[in-house]
Amino acid sequence: MHKPLAEIFGHVERITFQNAENGFTVAQLKEASKKDLTCIVGCLPTIKPGESLHLEGEWKQNSDYGLQFLVKNYTTKAPADVLGIKKYLGSGLIKGIGPTYAKRIVDTFGEDTLIVIDKHPEKLEFIDGLGKKRIASITSSWQEQKSIRDVMIFLQSHDISPSFAQKIFKEYGNASIQIVSSNPYSLAKNIRGIGFKSADQIAQKMGVPKDSVDRFDAGIEYALSEATNDGHMCLPVSELLLIAGELLETTPNVIEERLIHLQKDNRIEISQMVYLATLERFVWLRMFFKAETGICRQLTRIKFGRSLLRQIDTGKAIAWAEELLNIRLAEHQKEAVSKALTDKIHIITGGPGTGKSTITKAILKVTEKLTDKIILAAPTGRAAKRMTEITQKKAFTIHALLEFDFKKGGFKRGFDNPLECDLIIVDEASMIDTLLMNSLLKAIPDHCRLILVGDVNQLPSVGPGNVLKDMIESHIIAVTGLTEIFRQARGSRITINAHRINKGTFPEIKNEEDSDFFFIKVDDTADVLRDIVALVGERLPKKYGLNPFTEIQVLSPMRRGIIGTENLNTVLQEHLNPRGTPLTWGGRKYLVGDKVMQIRNNYKRAVFNGDIGCIQSISAINHEVVVKIDENDVVYDFKDLDELVLAYAVSIHKYQGSECPCVVMPIHTTHFKLLHRNLLYTGVTRGKRLVVLVGTTQAIALAVKNDEVKRRHTGLKQALISAFSTNLNLAL
Repeated sequence: MHKPLAEIFGHVERITFQNAENGFTVAQLKEASKKDLTCIVGCLPTIKPGESLHLEGEWKQNSDYGLQFLVKNYTTKAPADVLGIKKYLGSGLIKGIGPTYAKRIVDTFGEDTLIVIDKHPEKLEFIDGLGKKRIASITSSWQEQKSIRDVMIFLQSHDISPSFAQKIFKEYGNASIQIVSSNPYSLAKNIRGIGFKSADQIAQKMGVPKDSVDRFDAGIEYALSEATNDGHMCLPVSELLLIAGELLETTPNVIEERLIHLQKDNRIEISQMVYLATLERFVWLRMFFKAETGICRQLTRIKFGRSLLRQIDTGKAIAWAEELLNIRLAEHQKEAVSKALTDKIHIITGGPGTGKSTITKAILKVTEKLTDKIILAAPTGRAAKRMTEITQKKAFTIHALLEFDFKKGGFKRGFDNPLECDLIIVDEASMIDTLLMNSLLKAIPDHCRLILVGDVNQLPSVGPGNVLKDMIESHIIAVTGLTEIFRQARGSRITINAHRINKGTFPEIKNEEDSDFFFIKVDDTADVLRDIVALVGERLPKKYGLNPFTEIQVLSPMRRGIIGTENLNTVLQEHLNPRGTPLTWGGRKYLVGDKVMQIRNNYKRAVFNGDIGCIQSISAINHEVVVKIDENDVVYDFKDLDELVLAYAVSIHKYQGSECPCVVMPIHTTHFKLLHRNLLYTGVTRGKRLVVLVGTTQAIALAVKNDEVKRRHTGLKQALISAFSTNLNLAL
């Protein structure tokens, strides 16, 4: 027999800890019959000081913290007395009310305060200092809290963890209950952190049968969607049958049958491709198939479109540009410039020190004599800024260039509203994923020349696809591959070692700090952590005059572990920015002065995945955090802080397209699963003036030797070959 749950009653005196991500809470409860406060622990995501609680659970003796009540179930009631209401409102629950206004409001309305806020908010105008704008904010926040509670009650009635409530409400708002009731599987698609298995459990508790076709279809789409998180555009049918079969606990025949229906409904696409020397069926989610075929159509259109620029003598033009820029181009550089001035589409790829920037400047100088309709673009703000510095011409992020349409969703620029340009040069092209490349190409007019510049040996895009690599390997688009390191770059050990790593040769490493690339040999991960903190906090700023916040970036291959980004951020934050009262949100601590990174594209704020900034202010009353990103003050509501993470240490993948004066990297065998050549190469090439590796030679050797880049399933290469051969035959 199960031991019956104990019951206790009381009001929340204070909250010691609360993780907004999973709802885990430690709080102090005042029980009427007890002098001392009771420590309660459990998933209590929405409780606030002053609330009355009815709790069910069990008593446990914690060796460190003493007697605690572990909460299994709970119900809340709004505080009934003046003291409780004052504590409740002053806790930061309602946006626009802090301790000062809480006191004024409660002193005016007493025990009727919550009724006034709920039913008669216009009466708040009697409170000195409360204007219409703040009252509107208070009313909106109060209604939002009520809606979250309604969602919470609904979920709890289906035995669903209340930790999901705030995430669900943020996505669906007041439609939360209706959407979850009609399609619980939408949670797996739209709510970050809720996978198919969690959504499936919810559906089962709501009475959805295990053999429901809606369940099977949702599971198949989820398996394909999850594959895109690993960079895949599609999956072989044989692989999907295994993944979806295991997920749904059903047979391949059932999955095959549902694939036919999903294709008829235009939710997926099935097509044949050559894979490992055999013809095999592949499956795409419809939007990703349309993106790949869209890229083929747009590249075909642009390649066969007639340029409006007059023809020139490229030899004379290149000689003129050399004299103007006071440079001497090597023969293969001249060839690259010449092709870029004549081809409708051209790709220039090469590693550091191979002259990509010099070639770009020469192309620009010549083309500026032919037209003023030239656009420079890059995938990230930092890459665009660097392009501007190199060329002395304004460069845009691709997102800004395409102009997001908030009313309709998607971009304003496209086939029906193209960019006004005769030439567009796009830097860091290896970072562009399939969806973004398709959107960009749709906005390029037929007559425009397109030049893509990038390093194909870097990590592929964070988003799905491998666009630049597929375009190069299709042999359809003209390519200039740069391999020679030029004299001015040969003195840099960063450049030399980057090329050695790329060729599979162990880098030249020395332990002394006498060059722009050095290695600190440390075997134990705790010592690696200690040395990185010392390097960032003291040694490098002292010796090289580097600012630890803006001129040093720690890059790590992994999130987890003692030298993963999560722990590095916690320790570096404590060391570099220990002052002030932190805001704890989503299990993270935020302080004024913290270095943070945006981890998702947010068009409304015009900030994008990988943007780095600094926290300027935190307002507990207004529920706002202000972050300076690229000279702009960006305002975040507390509920949107899951878009921000600390950035003292970031993953190498997230830092693509960015550079920093100094890069510090842990490299250790505990990261062996991610020790790949292109990962080490990408990390090393992020440092402009100094690169420091901390760890073991064995880990470096593993990374250099491991050239088995995880294959991404894409259909772009084969589609390009097919599309261009068809158009060439038509042209003939």
